[in-house]
Amino acid sequence: MTIPAPRPSEPPHPFDGGSEAEHEIDKLMALHPKGFDLSLDRITRLLERLGNPQDRLPPVIHIAGTNGKGSCAAVSRALLEASGKSVHVHTSPHLVHWHERFRLGCKDGPGRIVDDAVLADAVRRVADANGGETITVFEILTAVMFVLFSEHPADVAIVEVGLGGRFDATNVIKNPAVTVIMPIGLDHEAYLGDRIELIAMEKAGIMKPGIPVVIGFQENEVAREVLIDTAERRGCPMAVYGQDFFAFEEHGRMVFQSQAGLMDLPLPKLAGRHQLSNAAAALAAVATAGFDVHQETAEHAMAEISWPARMQRLTDGPFPALLPAGSELWLDGGHNPHAAMMVAETLAGMQDRMERPLFLIAGMLNTKDTDGYFGAFDGMARHVFTVPIADSDAGVDPEALAESASRAGLTAQPMKSVEEVLRLLGEGWNRLEPAPRVLIGGSLYLAGEVLRDNDTPPQ
Repeated sequence: MTIPAPRPSEPPHPFDGGSEAEHEIDKLMALHPKGFDLSLDRITRLLERLGNPQDRLPPVIHIAGTNGKGSCAAVSRALLEASGKSVHVHTSPHLVHWHERFRLGCKDGPGRIVDDAVLADAVRRVADANGGETITVFEILTAVMFVLFSEHPADVAIVEVGLGGRFDATNVIKNPAVTVIMPIGLDHEAYLGDRIELIAMEKAGIMKPGIPVVIGFQENEVAREVLIDTAERRGCPMAVYGQDFFAFEEHGRMVFQSQAGLMDLPLPKLAGRHQLSNAAAALAAVATAGFDVHQETAEHAMAEISWPARMQRLTDGPFPALLPAGSELWLDGGHNPHAAMMVAETLAGMQDRMERPLFLIAGMLNTKDTDGYFGAFDGMARHVFTVPIADSDAGVDPEALAESASRAGLTAQPMKSVEEVLRLLGEGWNRLEPAPRVLIGGSLYLAGEVLRDNDTPPQ
C-alpha cells in the first residue's frame, strides 16, 4: 500500500541556482515508487549492503505518534544542545527542501542542516548500493539518514518515525536509548486502521523488549491502555504522562513534575497550551535516555526551541507585508481534527488576550478529514478562504474544500492562492476595525509552499 510522498521542491536556500542533492533525489523520484509501502524487507536488504549503519549510531531517541512528534524532537534537541551535546535530528516530511530532514550535530554549536554536497554523495552511494531494485524513495532516504548519522560523530540522534511505527523504515533501530510515543489520533486510516486501538498498536510497534519507553499525553484512554499494555508485555520500563510526570502552567511559567523532582521553567517557545505536555515528554525522554537535565540548561532550552510551521508567526517576508499594519499572520501544518483542535485552542487563548477578527486560509489533501478539521474552528473564524496546493496532486479542489468548511458551519469561498487572499485582506480592510489575525493551515505541503514563497525557509 502506498501514500503520496512529497514532491521535490525548488532548490533550497543557500543552494539556489542548482542543488546537487536535489538532482540526485529527482532521479530517485523518477525511478522508484512515489510513496510508502509498509514493509521492512527492502530497507533491511539495503542496509545490509551498506554494512548496517543503523547499528553504528550514537544513543537514539526514537519518537512515534500522530501529533507532537516534531515538537518533542525540537524540545529534545534544544535541551541536549543547551547542555553542550551534539545532536543529529531526522524529521519528515520536509517543508521547503529535502535537506531539512537531516540535521547533523556539531561540536562547536547547534546542529546544522546537511550540506548539499554531503547529502548528494550519500544519496548516490545509497542508490548505487540498492542497484535499481524495487524500493521507495522514503526507504532510500531513511538509509541515507543512517549513513549520515553513522559517519558523522555526535553525542545523540533524535529519529522521528515517518508513518505508523511497526513497519516504518526507521524501525530497524535495535537498541534505542529510549522510545517515545506522543499523542495518538486518527490519521492515515487507510494504512494504519480506522480505530484508535489499531493505530496505537502500530505506533507501539517501535517499542523494543526491555528498552525504556516514555508515553506522552494521550487524550484517548483506549490508546493509552494499548500503549501501557504493550510496554508491560515487552518488559519496557515506563514513564507515563499524568502518572510518572506531568506539566502545567502557573503564573506564566511551566511547572514540570517528575519522579526526579520539580522544575519551574519558562513557557516553551512554541504556541499553544498543548506544548506543555509535549515539552514534558521531551524532558522525560532526554532524562530517560541517560542525559542530565539541569534547571539552568532547561531554562535556556525553552527559549531556543525552533519548529517551523507549527503555529509559527510570520513577521518577515513579502506575505506579512501584504496585510494591514498590526496584523498577525500564523502558519501551521496540522492536518487532522486533533491538530486542528489544538490550534483552535491556541487561537482562542490569543483571542482572550487580544480580540481580533480571525480569518482562516486553508489547503488540504484528499486523504484528510476535511470536515473534522474545519469543525474545530466553528464559531471562531469570521471567514475561510480555501486555496489549492500546487506541490501535490492530491490537493482538494478549493471549491470542494469550501463546501467542506460550509458543512462545518463556517462561511467560505475558494481563492486562487494564499497571496491573492492576503492581498485582498490588505487592500480591502476597514481601518476602523482591529487588524486581523490570519491562520494559514491544513497541510504541511501548503506550509512548505508558504515558507518557500515568503523566502523564509527553515534554517
